[in-house]
Amino acid sequence: MTLPILYVAITNHGYGHATRTAAVVAEIQRRCPEMTTILVTTAPRWLLESYIPGDFILRPWGLDVGVIQSDSLTMDKTATLKRLQEIRQDAQMFIRGESNFIRVNRAGLVLADIPPLAAPIARAAGVPCWMMGNFGWDFIYRAWGREFYEIADWIGECFSQCDRLFRMPFHEPMSAFPHITDIGLTGGTPRFPLEDLREKFNLTQPKDHIVMLTFGGLGLRQIPYENLANFPDLLFLTFDKSVPDLPNLLRIDDRIYRPVDFMPLVGRIISKPGYGTFSEACRLGVPLISLQRTDFAEAPYLLEGIQDYAYHQIISPEAFFQGNWDFLRQPMTPPRKTESIAKDGNDAIAQAVLDYFA
Repeated sequence: MTLPILYVAITNHGYGHATRTAAVVAEIQRRCPEMTTILVTTAPRWLLESYIPGDFILRPWGLDVGVIQSDSLTMDKTATLKRLQEIRQDAQMFIRGESNFIRVNRAGLVLADIPPLAAPIARAAGVPCWMMGNFGWDFIYRAWGREFYEIADWIGECFSQCDRLFRMPFHEPMSAFPHITDIGLTGGTPRFPLEDLREKFNLTQPKDHIVMLTFGGLGLRQIPYENLANFPDLLFLTFDKSVPDLPNLLRIDDRIYRPVDFMPLVGRIISKPGYGTFSEACRLGVPLISLQRTDFAEAPYLLEGIQDYAYHQIISPEAFFQGNWDFLRQPMTPPRKTESIAKDGNDAIAQAVLDYFA
């Protein structure tokens, strides 16, 4: 019997795509420990291992660029376009090289989140390409104006070769994909006993007195940490390594811990719009305070999602960067919808992959 081999390609943009894909891979491996998984990404191994307890092969190779950023909100569109044009120019080289790698290593399926070239690579290798995501890069780039239209059209052509899209909540239409399966939220699950975390980090405060600050893997510049002095009764928890020493700011340094591990212990999360944080918070029922974002086309869909399904506040960049954070004294707004959102995304993809290899 030939053991199943899965080729997983992850878009190279921040950490969110890597962590949500890794959560799915972890569920696939839990159900099928004999699965050989090849992860094709420039995401660091430590990040992937924080979600995937089993073995995997890491191929540190980037099939796309995502958005070139200096932090989680500051985008370099000019540099991004230049790199996109280079990738398009070298597309046939990527396709030949990776399709040959897939054949040599006898991978039976490509699962991608969500580099456009994964689909033509899979087609050239003679295996199906399944993708997962809540937006396509054609949608993001097209919103940036006419100079990106040609690249967006090319990306749409790549996506049209995808055999099946698992479309997550908080999504744009993703109309370039011919075959769409809607799924529930994906993401990680807390993996440490909460009492152990409370004891180790001396978290004696009530839950509603603990606030998590998380702005993705690239972090955020110029957070006005001086505002924390206005809330001596609150404890702020962060994973940012470059924060000042403040009496009510707890920095989590050890990479074995992830934001999702602490989410059940906090009363609120302050974040930027990002699927990974939003999805994990909604899976665990944690209220969200999010900055608005007007320069990234995915953001309105994410903000609509938390308004529908989470206790939330939507704040302006001015209120966050120039204000005194008085929003922390305001009550959270309840979700607009009474029904709960589906949370079975990891399970749905994992079961489909196992059914394919059965």
